[in-house]
Amino acid sequence: MMYPLVLELAADRIPVAVTCRVLGFSKQAFYAWRRDPVSRRDWENAHLTNTAVDAHRDDPTFGYRFIADDLRAAGLTVSERRVWRLCSMQRLWSLHAKKRGPTRKAGPPVHDDRVQRSFTAPAIDKLWLTDITEHNTSEGKLYLCAVKDACSRRIVGYSISDRMRSSLAVAALQMAISRRNPTGTVIHSDRGSQFRSKKHVHALSGAGLLGSMGRVGACADNAAMESFFAFLQKNGLNRRRWATRDQLRLAIVHWIGGTYHRKRRQRGLGKLTPIEYEAIINPQVALAASKSQPNRQQSLTFQ
Repeated sequence: MMYPLVLELAADRIPVAVTCRVLGFSKQAFYAWRRDPVSRRDWENAHLTNTAVDAHRDDPTFGYRFIADDLRAAGLTVSERRVWRLCSMQRLWSLHAKKRGPTRKAGPPVHDDRVQRSFTAPAIDKLWLTDITEHNTSEGKLYLCAVKDACSRRIVGYSISDRMRSSLAVAALQMAISRRNPTGTVIHSDRGSQFRSKKHVHALSGAGLLGSMGRVGACADNAAMESFFAFLQKNGLNRRRWATRDQLRLAIVHWIGGTYHRKRRQRGLGKLTPIEYEAIINPQVALAASKSQPNRQQSLTFQ
């Protein structure tokens, strides 16, 4: 800020009008600042910065998006862009944030790539695909982790939460395991920190499943899941604005269980729905999976 310089030069008998003209602002702006040196905007920024520092100190994994959600949950009206600017000025980066610049490195894979972009399987429960997507509401973002069977294209497990943590991926995996009781299934994901976490790795090994991870920066290495999420966003979620997370959560549960599984016929399945396809190739598994469907009220519980 150049306004204090005007005061210093005025003390040396340099006219205010001359200094303001040289520095490129009006006398009115200078005198407005002199009447109120700390503007309301500056005071609000200082308050928001202090709150952001406290939130980041409590959990260093929080990035600016999570901090913005916490600020709004506390009743403060603030945009993500403003929180990003304030966090950048204070260097409040998430502990898991990617390194910036040409020397950044991705997290190391914890599994080999067992899929090699071959997203088909000869039978159900031989290959599962998993990933995480997000969608905005007026209350903040909501995250969905889904597990998809590569053979029937059925969503065998999913989890919804307002936090994108390892527990989100673990909960989706545990739902899939409880529904299908698989043995030796390969589950393929990207190199997200949620899938590289110790909790997720232990959940895989404890269930006798085989992990698989694609390459860094290659979206085609999990294209089947990206395609499902794009279909969900376009046909189920982008048609309206969502006021609350609970509304969006209910819509996701209804779309997966009602529309996608039971109404959406897919050419890759011979113009059958995932439920119909599984009922034809393996009626016992389809019946068992249907009986293990969680009721809607249980699905609405936050992770």
